[in-house]
Amino acid sequence: MNIRSLTRGDGVVIGAAVLLLIASFLDLYSFDNVPDSVDLPSLWGSGPVVFSVVLAGIIGAALVVVGRGLPQAPKIAGLELVPFGVAFTVFAAWSALGNIFDVPGGFDNIGENGSSGAPSPGIGMILALVATLLMAAAALATPLVPALKGALLPAPRPAAPQPYGAQPPGGYGYPGAQQPGGYGQPQPGQAGQPFGGQPQQAQAQPQPQQPAGDFSPFWFAVPVPRPLFAEDGSPTPIAELAPGTWYLAVEQRGAALVAQTQDGRRGVLQDTSGIQRG
Repeated sequence: MNIRSLTRGDGVVIGAAVLLLIASFLDLYSFDNVPDSVDLPSLWGSGPVVFSVVLAGIIGAALVVVGRGLPQAPKIAGLELVPFGVAFTVFAAWSALGNIFDVPGGFDNIGENGSSGAPSPGIGMILALVATLLMAAAALATPLVPALKGALLPAPRPAAPQPYGAQPPGGYGYPGAQQPGGYGQPQPGQAGQPFGGQPQQAQAQPQPQQPAGDFSPFWFAVPVPRPLFAEDGSPTPIAELAPGTWYLAVEQRGAALVAQTQDGRRGVLQDTSGIQRG
């Protein structure tokens, strides 16, 4: 699971799930004039609340986060995990709202705890409603609101500016770490050879092409997964750029960039909004 593919909306879902778990250990309902010696039950004291609010909300949040964090999430009955998770969060919020108006289990305790009058929702039930409403709203709005679609964790930047074709430290970027030098630098045993005079074996390795014009190649990372299209204009993506990985921009075509992946494939990145330059 790549946590760098999670969005800010997913972070809100995770925070709401934590709040819901905390609320489940607080009071389910409350009475006026209850003696301090009386222990009121938590949300775990009501089976309907546990299953329809607490467990439904936590399971829904887990399905949303796992479905968006895995590159190839498993499917349930042919459907992806995220729609199931969103449905669970909406159901949990709806159930919490119903339990606010009809507090479960409270009437059985009237007269046993020295209180009078009808019970009211406890702090645990109120916090559960807030948590499930926030969770459902974030799960539904994340694909629609640009502020929530941003990456939860920014891609790590290279330690220092790198020469064209060199490998940033830490394993990010292109080309692979096994290449000892930058593009066009002489290799061991090649001292005195001019640029372009490498042996046949070195020439067989794929090298980034030097773009023409004033464009300077640079490393970049995408905030969310984005498709990379073929240079011939084909509508079918040839790869998907993932957050948390550095890619090399080798050419600019209007508002688009020609990017090179770690395995040497080149394609056109049409959506360059919000990219992080290295």
